Amino acid sequence: MVTLVAHRGDPYVHRENTLPSVRSALLKGADAVEVDVRVTRDGVPVLLHDATLDRLWGHAREVRAMTFDEVFERTGGQLPMLADALAELARHRHGRMLLDLTEPGQAAPALAAVEAAGLRERVYYCGESTAMRAVRAADPAAEIALTWKTSARPAPKVLTAVGPRWLNLRFGLVDAAVVGFAREQGLLVAAWTADWPPSMRRLLALGVDSITTNRLTALQKVVARRGPG
Repeated sequence: MVTLVAHRGDPYVHRENTLPSVRSALLKGADAVEVDVRVTRDGVPVLLHDATLDRLWGHAREVRAMTFDEVFERTGGQLPMLADALAELARHRHGRMLLDLTEPGQAAPALAAVEAAGLRERVYYCGESTAMRAVRAADPAAEIALTWKTSARPAPKVLTAVGPRWLNLRFGLVDAAVVGFAREQGLLVAAWTADWPPSMRRLLALGVDSITTNRLTALQKVVARRGPG
């Protein structure tokens, strides 16, 4: 069965990377919810994709230059801590959470929040090699999806250092050859971010193991129509 991953929650219904967005995706039956992690100046991991609050909240300062209290004030309390999102996950029996990390320094605060929530078995991690190396160094047992953005194959030394379970690719890079490469390496194949049925159907035909989308309901319909096998 393919894993259906809701990108930043349910962003066509609720603002991305917020608790309502995460909750909506889980209630709709997402197998996993992908969220982005940034860390404030005082070390609090929060849910945010961009380096600044500008696009979503109208404030151009970088989050890493702000305390959590400042972030809370400038977002009207709507930008959640990672701990809040993990608490939301814990309230649902179904589903996992995929934490997208962009910098090595985000690894320790994110892992600490997951450990404090008691959700190690329901959380996994994605990102490029530098961030994922930091995750691996901090937690030898962490489940990792190595994000890859080029047509070149990851070097053996990268795969050895990161120890991923998944190769996490832009959906346009996924073809039969890269799926074959992943299988040779013993890796599952994840594709992001496919939002339209033709792309979804193509990925399913190629045999990917996971699809990340902003349009969870559309993906669920495509998978249902395709049927088993």
